[in-house]
Amino acid sequence: MSWECVKELSAARTVVAGTDQALVQAIGRGADLKVGTRFRHNEHIDTASASRELIAETMSFRVTYLLDGCWVAGLCTLRQPVSLPDAFGRPSMSFFLYNQDGLQAVARPYLDGQPAKGAPGPSPLDDFTEMPRYHQFDKWDGETAAPSQNFVYEFETYRFLVDDRWQEVLRHDEAGVPLSGSVQELARAVDAGQDVKVAVTGLCSDLAAPEDPPLPHQVIAPTVARYHYTEQGLFLAATEPVVRVRPAVPLRYVSRGWDFGWLVVRSDGLVVRRLYDPYTLKARDTQCRHAVRWLVG
Repeated sequence: MSWECVKELSAARTVVAGTDQALVQAIGRGADLKVGTRFRHNEHIDTASASRELIAETMSFRVTYLLDGCWVAGLCTLRQPVSLPDAFGRPSMSFFLYNQDGLQAVARPYLDGQPAKGAPGPSPLDDFTEMPRYHQFDKWDGETAAPSQNFVYEFETYRFLVDDRWQEVLRHDEAGVPLSGSVQELARAVDAGQDVKVAVTGLCSDLAAPEDPPLPHQVIAPTVARYHYTEQGLFLAATEPVVRVRPAVPLRYVSRGWDFGWLVVRSDGLVVRRLYDPYTLKARDTQCRHAVRWLVG
């Protein structure tokens, strides 16, 4: 792997190196994404501590969004909350979301089975008086089993790092009609040991508010298992966890505007979804059709 910083922001979220265009183009090609930040221990972790030690964090965003062809957001899909330096937080997923302008968000579906105390909807903002670098814009579903919020923490720096090794080997429409590449080329790459990502067009369109115009978007996700039906010429892949968010620029969490789950994506355009309601953790299986780009690396 070869990682490159294609964009860097200051604490004020102004561009100090690289460009939005370089980031957008790399993610459009399926590049892996990490964001490197820096912060002081007693400003972000423990405000009662005397330690001003500088901490460098690098977070992997396994799922990426390309919105309207010009905006990038990344979702952290595999993380549990960590209480630095030696503990975990309340059992939950930490679905952190970073936009290309440094706007951040997090959703936390709880996994400890404690009953919800309230209904979904807007919630009072938290008191961050002792953490002046933390700017919370809104908070949702605070008394449910799946709270979320949108915010900015003023990190010392934000470095957008990409590994731009992925290549598109198949593109087809929602009916599975190839537009470029072939299943055979995809299968050869997998047989040689290469990994696979899928870029699914319009995956979150059903989360859009009725009054909102459709926003073009692709959700790019890594896969963990791949299957080639050699006689049918059909290729399938099962993804890692995917967090779906209502399409918007910038990407933000809102009440009832997100969920998560897993996909089985097929080269005939069929996408099988097992999606979990974050408030109840109940799953439902659905099928739909999408145009897909298949990337190997």
